[in-house]
Amino acid sequence: MALFGTNGVRGIANEYITPEMAVNVARSLGTYMGSKGTVAIGCDTRISGQMLKSAAIAGALSTGLSVIDVGEAPTPSVQYYVRDYADAGIVITASHNPREYNGIKLIAGDGSEFPRDGEREIEKIYFSGEYATVSWERTGDFKTDSGVNDYYLRNIICSVDAETIRSRRFRVVADTGCGAGSLTLPFLLKALGCEVLTLGAQPDGTFPWRNPEPTPESLPELSELVKMTGADLGAAHDGDADRIVFMDENGEFINEEVLLAMMAKYVLEKKKGPIVTPVSSSQRMADVAEEAGVQLHWTAVGSINVARKMMEIDAVFGGEGNGGLIFPEHQYCRDGAMACAKILEILAGGKKLSELAKSVPEYFNAKTKTPSKEPAVTMEMVKTEAAGLGLKMDTIDGVKLWYEGGWVLIRPSGTEPIFRIFAEAKTQERAEELMNRGLEMVLRAEEA
Repeated sequence: MALFGTNGVRGIANEYITPEMAVNVARSLGTYMGSKGTVAIGCDTRISGQMLKSAAIAGALSTGLSVIDVGEAPTPSVQYYVRDYADAGIVITASHNPREYNGIKLIAGDGSEFPRDGEREIEKIYFSGEYATVSWERTGDFKTDSGVNDYYLRNIICSVDAETIRSRRFRVVADTGCGAGSLTLPFLLKALGCEVLTLGAQPDGTFPWRNPEPTPESLPELSELVKMTGADLGAAHDGDADRIVFMDENGEFINEEVLLAMMAKYVLEKKKGPIVTPVSSSQRMADVAEEAGVQLHWTAVGSINVARKMMEIDAVFGGEGNGGLIFPEHQYCRDGAMACAKILEILAGGKKLSELAKSVPEYFNAKTKTPSKEPAVTMEMVKTEAAGLGLKMDTIDGVKLWYEGGWVLIRPSGTEPIFRIFAEAKTQERAEELMNRGLEMVLRAEEA
């Protein structure tokens, strides 16, 4: 039985993600840590956040851990704080999920996401119900720290060429969607000398402005405001601000895969070294790596896998094609505000965002999904068929096959009994053809 998904524990607040669960996950963490050390605990702006944060604090204290309540903050802000001031962290967040959801995310002592083997150990403790609660006189110390976001922003500013950015006096429209980024992004932009226009910048856990996930469909007002005001760019966060997406100066949405490759290209122009991305990412990353003469490392899907590989090989950059970019000079986790500061640093070189987006190769994508009765069995049959095709194949996460002019990835969902099929090629027709080949392989396996 699994507790943790791809990114923490998530579900509908007060139904699946209950105060009892938060108490017991925190107790499990305290037991895992041997009832010693300090844990920083924060939350995003969801209205269930304070309830669940209070429960997590109680659970941690009951095992003898010292607790620092850092209040409402973006996930990367808490991660940066944990790295310097705590031995572990807990963030109450459901990231980009709809407003009724919440979740529990664990942070390792180095500020990165909790390692998978650590999650498995905590799962064992959680399901055993055997918690190392302490006697009354050994319950943990408690304090609050309201300076976590200021500390985080100061360090972002120190990680970019702030003076050059300030000299450009950029005009930026920031849509923080009433999430945790409302507490950081407008202030970062102001500190970097920008003229800032905001949308949904008041923290509000009902998310009245839009859903927490910043998709092109959910951002028409951002696009319109960029065009109306002649802004240099628009930026939009998800609920916990570990991801960010952008609109160019024409109000056009920058595809997240383009953003990832564009940022990789910029980083590699400044510093050569290996880069890391999941197998679901675009061929653009391979093209950028080849052009720069560096090695690209593919990982399983999930930012934790990317970050851990980056740490292992001392990568200069990594990220996912969903607006989750990782800058090791700042910290080994997805960081939306840091990505925004880096974009401004690039634009300070004189090019417009629309021009930068055209600087990476163009590809087309197609994706679909199909239900599966027994995903594990079906996956093995797909692997067997794929191995007989004589194509370049990767089985890090599902099966990825490289065909002439494109690739297809077939992988079971980590949260639902379905298969997801992604394809990419130089033309839309070829991408759809490869997607259908992948779908047919799954259907054949299901029928066998």
